[in-house]
Amino acid sequence: MSTRHAGLRWREARREAARAVILEAAWSAAREEGLTSLSLRRLAARAGITPPTVYAYFPSKNAIYDAMFFEAAAHFEAHMAAPYDGLSPDEILVEGLRRFLEFCTSDSTRYELLFQRVVPQFEPSPEAYEPAVRALDNSKARLRAAGVVDQSHVDLWTALTTGLASQQIANDPGGQRWVSLASQATSMFLAHCRASSQAPPK
Repeated sequence: MSTRHAGLRWREARREAARAVILEAAWSAAREEGLTSLSLRRLAARAGITPPTVYAYFPSKNAIYDAMFFEAAAHFEAHMAAPYDGLSPDEILVEGLRRFLEFCTSDSTRYELLFQRVVPQFEPSPEAYEPAVRALDNSKARLRAAGVVDQSHVDLWTALTTGLASQQIANDPGGQRWVSLASQATSMFLAHCRASSQAPPK
Protein backbone atom coordinates (compact mmCIF):
# COMPACT_ATOMS: atom_id res chain seq x y z
CA MET A 1 0.00 0.00 0.00
CA SER A 2 1.34 3.41 -0.93
CA THR A 3 1.96 6.10 1.65
CA ARG A 4 -0.75 8.22 0.04
CA HIS A 5 -3.36 5.45 0.30
CA ALA A 6 -2.33 4.73 3.88
CA GLY A 7 -2.79 8.41 4.71
CA LEU A 8 -6.24 8.48 3.10
CA ARG A 9 -7.31 5.40 5.04
CA TRP A 10 -6.03 6.90 8.29
CA ARG A 11 -7.92 10.16 7.69
CA GLU A 12 -11.11 8.29 6.82
CA ALA A 13 -10.79 6.15 9.94
CA ARG A 14 -10.24 9.27 12.03
CA ARG A 15 -13.28 10.93 10.44
CA GLU A 16 -15.50 7.91 11.13
CA ALA A 17 -14.24 7.70 14.71
CA ALA A 18 -15.00 11.38 15.28
CA ARG A 19 -18.48 11.03 13.78
CA ALA A 20 -19.13 8.02 16.00
CA VAL A 21 -18.17 9.99 19.12
CA ILE A 22 -20.52 12.83 18.13
CA LEU A 23 -23.37 10.44 17.36
CA GLU A 24 -22.90 8.65 20.67
CA ALA A 25 -23.10 11.99 22.45
CA ALA A 26 -26.18 12.90 20.42
CA TRP A 27 -27.98 9.71 21.41
CA SER A 28 -27.02 10.24 25.05
CA ALA A 29 -28.34 13.80 24.98
CA ALA A 30 -31.55 12.79 23.21
CA ARG A 31 -32.27 10.08 25.75
CA GLU A 32 -31.73 12.44 28.67
CA GLU A 33 -33.24 15.64 27.30
CA GLY A 34 -35.52 14.54 24.44
CA LEU A 35 -34.94 14.46 20.70
CA THR A 36 -36.27 17.96 20.10
CA SER A 37 -33.97 19.48 22.76
CA LEU A 38 -30.76 18.60 20.93
CA SER A 39 -28.33 21.55 21.14
CA LEU A 40 -25.13 21.59 19.13
CA ARG A 41 -23.38 23.62 21.81
CA ARG A 42 -24.30 21.17 24.57
CA LEU A 43 -23.59 18.28 22.24
CA ALA A 44 -20.08 19.57 21.62
CA ALA A 45 -19.50 19.84 25.36
CA ARG A 46 -20.67 16.25 25.85
CA ALA A 47 -18.34 15.02 23.12
CA GLY A 48 -15.42 17.04 24.51
CA ILE A 49 -15.01 19.11 21.36
CA THR A 50 -15.84 22.61 20.16
CA PRO A 51 -19.00 23.53 18.22
CA PRO A 52 -16.98 24.30 15.05
CA THR A 53 -15.59 20.77 15.22
CA VAL A 54 -19.14 19.39 15.24
CA TYR A 55 -19.87 21.40 12.08
CA ALA A 56 -16.73 19.99 10.48
CA TYR A 57 -18.37 16.55 10.54
CA PHE A 58 -22.07 17.46 10.42
CA PRO A 59 -23.09 20.63 8.55
CA SER A 60 -26.37 21.00 10.45
CA LYS A 61 -28.45 19.63 13.28
CA ASN A 62 -30.62 17.82 10.75
CA ALA A 63 -27.51 16.10 9.41
CA ILE A 64 -26.98 14.68 12.89
CA TYR A 65 -30.60 13.54 13.04
CA ASP A 66 -30.14 11.97 9.61
CA ALA A 67 -27.10 9.99 10.76
CA MET A 68 -28.98 8.93 13.90
CA PHE A 69 -31.93 7.82 11.78
CA PHE A 70 -29.69 5.76 9.50
CA GLU A 71 -28.00 4.12 12.46
CA ALA A 72 -31.33 3.28 14.11
CA ALA A 73 -32.87 2.03 10.86
CA ALA A 74 -29.85 -0.20 10.15
CA HIS A 75 -30.11 -1.73 13.63
CA PHE A 76 -33.83 -2.25 13.12
CA GLU A 77 -33.32 -3.96 9.76
CA ALA A 78 -30.73 -6.33 11.22
CA HIS A 79 -32.86 -7.07 14.29
CA MET A 80 -35.89 -8.01 12.21
CA ALA A 81 -33.95 -9.96 9.57
CA ALA A 82 -32.39 -12.53 11.90
CA PRO A 83 -33.40 -16.09 10.86
CA TYR A 84 -36.85 -17.41 11.69
CA ASP A 85 -35.80 -21.05 11.58
CA GLY A 86 -38.38 -23.82 11.85
CA LEU A 87 -41.44 -21.57 12.15
CA SER A 88 -44.62 -21.60 10.08
CA PRO A 89 -45.67 -18.38 8.28
CA ASP A 90 -48.17 -17.58 11.03
CA GLU A 91 -45.60 -18.23 13.75
CA ILE A 92 -43.11 -16.03 11.91
CA LEU A 93 -45.56 -13.13 12.09
CA VAL A 94 -45.94 -13.61 15.84
CA GLU A 95 -42.18 -13.81 16.32
CA GLY A 96 -41.68 -10.79 14.06
CA LEU A 97 -44.15 -8.77 16.12
CA ARG A 98 -42.40 -9.80 19.33
CA ARG A 99 -39.06 -8.73 17.86
CA PHE A 100 -40.56 -5.43 16.73
CA LEU A 101 -41.97 -4.73 20.18
CA GLU A 102 -38.69 -5.73 21.83
CA PHE A 103 -36.79 -3.34 19.57
CA CYS A 104 -39.19 -0.44 20.12
CA THR A 105 -39.59 -0.77 23.87
CA SER A 106 -35.88 -1.26 24.53
CA ASP A 107 -35.17 2.34 23.46
CA SER A 108 -38.14 4.72 23.32
CA THR A 109 -36.01 7.57 21.95
CA ARG A 110 -34.93 5.46 18.99
CA TYR A 111 -38.57 4.42 18.51
CA GLU A 112 -39.69 8.06 18.45
CA LEU A 113 -37.11 8.98 15.83
CA LEU A 114 -37.93 6.05 13.55
CA PHE A 115 -41.67 5.74 13.89
CA GLN A 116 -43.15 8.93 15.34
CA ARG A 117 -41.24 11.71 13.57
CA VAL A 118 -41.24 14.02 16.56
CA VAL A 119 -38.52 16.37 15.25
CA PRO A 120 -40.06 19.35 13.40
CA GLN A 121 -38.74 20.06 9.89
CA PHE A 122 -36.73 16.86 9.81
CA GLU A 123 -37.17 14.37 7.00
CA PRO A 124 -34.66 11.53 6.65
CA SER A 125 -32.65 11.47 3.46
CA PRO A 126 -33.28 8.65 0.95
CA GLU A 127 -29.94 7.12 1.97
CA ALA A 128 -30.84 7.16 5.66
CA TYR A 129 -34.28 5.75 4.91
CA GLU A 130 -33.05 2.80 2.82
CA PRO A 131 -32.68 0.30 5.72
CA ALA A 132 -36.20 1.13 6.89
CA VAL A 133 -37.56 0.55 3.38
CA ARG A 134 -35.81 -2.82 3.20
CA ALA A 135 -37.18 -3.75 6.63
CA LEU A 136 -40.71 -2.87 5.47
CA ASP A 137 -40.22 -4.92 2.29
CA ASN A 138 -39.12 -7.87 4.43
CA SER A 139 -42.20 -7.42 6.62
CA LYS A 140 -44.42 -7.43 3.53
CA ALA A 141 -42.73 -10.66 2.39
CA ARG A 142 -43.53 -12.29 5.75
CA LEU A 143 -47.13 -11.12 5.43
CA ARG A 144 -47.40 -12.50 1.88
CA ALA A 145 -46.12 -15.86 3.10
CA ALA A 146 -49.05 -15.90 5.54
CA GLY A 147 -51.48 -14.98 2.75
CA VAL A 148 -51.77 -11.25 3.53
CA VAL A 149 -51.50 -9.34 0.26
CA ASP A 150 -54.10 -6.55 0.36
CA GLN A 151 -52.50 -3.15 0.93
CA SER A 152 -55.21 -2.14 3.40
CA HIS A 153 -54.30 -5.19 5.48
CA VAL A 154 -50.61 -4.26 5.33
CA ASP A 155 -51.58 -0.79 6.55
CA LEU A 156 -53.66 -2.35 9.32
CA TRP A 157 -50.66 -4.46 10.37
CA THR A 158 -48.36 -1.44 10.65
CA ALA A 159 -51.01 0.43 12.65
CA LEU A 160 -51.49 -2.57 14.92
CA THR A 161 -47.80 -3.12 15.56
CA THR A 162 -46.89 0.51 16.20
CA GLY A 163 -50.04 0.91 18.30
CA LEU A 164 -48.99 -1.90 20.61
CA ALA A 165 -45.51 -0.41 20.88
CA SER A 166 -46.86 3.06 21.67
CA GLN A 167 -49.23 1.72 24.30
CA GLN A 168 -46.46 -0.29 25.96
CA ILE A 169 -44.03 2.63 26.02
CA ALA A 170 -46.59 5.17 27.20
CA ASN A 171 -48.53 3.15 29.75
CA ASP A 172 -46.33 0.32 31.01
CA PRO A 173 -42.68 1.23 30.39
CA GLY A 174 -40.42 -1.68 31.19
CA GLY A 175 -43.38 -4.04 31.48
CA GLN A 176 -45.07 -6.62 29.28
CA ARG A 177 -48.76 -5.64 29.30
CA TRP A 178 -49.04 -4.92 25.56
CA VAL A 179 -46.01 -6.95 24.49
CA SER A 180 -47.77 -10.05 25.86
CA LEU A 181 -50.60 -9.49 23.36
CA ALA A 182 -48.41 -10.29 20.33
CA SER A 183 -49.81 -13.77 19.71
CA GLN A 184 -53.43 -12.78 20.35
CA ALA A 185 -53.17 -9.67 18.18
CA THR A 186 -51.62 -11.62 15.31
CA SER A 187 -54.32 -14.30 15.47
CA MET A 188 -57.08 -11.67 15.40
CA PHE A 189 -55.37 -9.86 12.52
CA LEU A 190 -54.98 -13.01 10.41
CA ALA A 191 -58.56 -14.12 11.13
CA HIS A 192 -59.83 -10.74 9.93
CA CYS A 193 -57.65 -10.75 6.79
CA ARG A 194 -58.64 -14.29 5.83
CA ALA A 195 -62.33 -13.68 6.45
CA SER A 196 -62.17 -10.50 4.37
CA SER A 197 -60.48 -12.26 1.46
CA GLN A 198 -63.14 -14.99 1.43
CA ALA A 199 -66.12 -12.66 1.70
CA PRO A 200 -68.11 -12.18 -1.54
CA PRO A 201 -67.75 -8.70 -3.12
CA LYS A 202 -70.45 -6.22 -2.21
